[in-house]
Amino acid sequence: MHYALLGDIHSSKEDLEKVLADISEKAPEAVCVGTGDLFECIISKRDITKQKFTKLDDVMIIPEGFIELLTFLSVSGNQEDRILMITETDDPLREKLDSMPETVDIATAKIIHGHQWEWGGEPWALIHAEVNGSLVFYGHSHTSKLSRNDVNDAIEIGIPYDVSGNKVLVNVGAVVIDREWVLYDVLKNTVTFMKA
Repeated sequence: MHYALLGDIHSSKEDLEKVLADISEKAPEAVCVGTGDLFECIISKRDITKQKFTKLDDVMIIPEGFIELLTFLSVSGNQEDRILMITETDDPLREKLDSMPETVDIATAKIIHGHQWEWGGEPWALIHAEVNGSLVFYGHSHTSKLSRNDVNDAIEIGIPYDVSGNKVLVNVGAVVIDREWVLYDVLKNTVTFMKA
């Protein structure tokens, strides 16, 4: 069983098309699962008021044909959370965003966007993650990363890495701009960082 994990798309249709084509070529049997931030909210955190928008395209980027590419399950990210916070509409897309789970379990792993954790510092990075399972996939920082017991491993594209052990965190990178994704081989218990 294989999973293709991808996230931080931020409404980039072109980058998503390239990544989905790469997944189809390199791992056609893989089940795609998203790590959140599928969409880009155009209202920044500091510009949020009590005003509620009734049209989604007033608060987010929705390229033509983009929604049709989102055929995979995904957790919600901070972009989806913000869109929900500032909108009130019965638009089916908003209902879809509202139904996105915060976490998803696949095989022996958990998927979360990661904005729920503590971030900060210079350079901005993950400070503390609440992790109960042994393998967690996440996104949020747009930086591909493999961490085991709070120690970051150097990674290379296309090389399988064993993800046995405790507190293994895998940042799947970003689809937007970087066109990155991760292939998770459940039987071999490996992850391979990929780039379209």
